[in-house]
Amino acid sequence: MTEKLYAFDYEYRQNYPVICGVDEAGRGPLCGPVSVAAVILNSDDPIEGINDSKKLSEKKREVLYETIVQKALAYKVCLIGPETIDELNILGATMLGMQQAVEGLKIQPDLALIDGNRCPILSVPSKAVVKGDAKSASISAASILAKVTRDRFMCELAKQYPQYQLEKHKGYPTKLHYELLDQYGIQPFYRKSFLKKRGYIK
Repeated sequence: MTEKLYAFDYEYRQNYPVICGVDEAGRGPLCGPVSVAAVILNSDDPIEGINDSKKLSEKKREVLYETIVQKALAYKVCLIGPETIDELNILGATMLGMQQAVEGLKIQPDLALIDGNRCPILSVPSKAVVKGDAKSASISAASILAKVTRDRFMCELAKQYPQYQLEKHKGYPTKLHYELLDQYGIQPFYRKSFLKKRGYIK
């Protein structure tokens, strides 16, 4: 699988020697930030086991996170908070995060491969890749960095607000999460625009 993902990137490198992969985590949760990562991998030093973060166990993601951070030529992770999500909507906030992540790389890529069906406005060329986290090694790496960064953030938040059990659901709209919301109400780290329909916001 790893070879196939690197082969996908190799094709683009024929015309764009330096490519970065871009992906996000946390578009669907009721609270916390959306996390966006951009990664430039070293094609001469492939990372074994790299894959779509959703297909990996939490333990495997953590291990790969450390390897990617160590071996990547450049990477940047940005967290866009609930206030911005409420102001721009989740798509706008995600696009902003993608801009910040790509522009924040210490090496300017020749091409940004973006997971999904649309691209943010960037200063470099970009290409949208539907289900890119299962096709491109660079996007897979970005998906792992984005996911692990957000999960760690939510686990830290859980220490401050243990009543919400954020370490279990990471803010996603689970049955348990709604039950705890009914019991304790919302906090500033909740996305108000996500909760209006359910009556939590008057």
